Amino acid sequence: DKMKKRTKRLKANKGSTYISVTIFVMIMMIVFVFIMSVAPVFLTKMTLNNYANELAREAEIAGRIGTETTHRLDRLNESSGLTPTVTWSTSGRIQIGRSFTLTVSADVDISFFIFQGHTLTISSTAEGTSEVYWKS
Repeated sequence: DKMKKRTKRLKANKGSTYISVTIFVMIMMIVFVFIMSVAPVFLTKMTLNNYANELAREAEIAGRIGTETTHRLDRLNESSGLTPTVTWSTSGRIQIGRSFTLTVSADVDISFFIFQGHTLTISSTAEGTSEVYWKS
């Protein structure tokens, strides 16, 4: 008698299991697509941090904003495929002990389903101090 009741209950719930699994799979796919659309933002941020740190170090060693930093930026652009905007707080020669800052920024597309064509500007800032003494 109890066995018949259990069998009836299992047969009655049989279709709802398929619906639950289908809904679960759909939700997981939406979450996966969202993660895949947001991941480039984090990757770009990490790349821009690297740009800023390497360019700052190049300027510290060279003691100026010039050909050395431009060549480093070109190599970074080739290796990453990005072409960010770089803004320096100064230009030319930087005397030993003088600090400078730079900001590297790029636009990233954050399209997701109905949110098409939205861009987000990501930036990274680095500071440095010149290591070169320039005679007057």
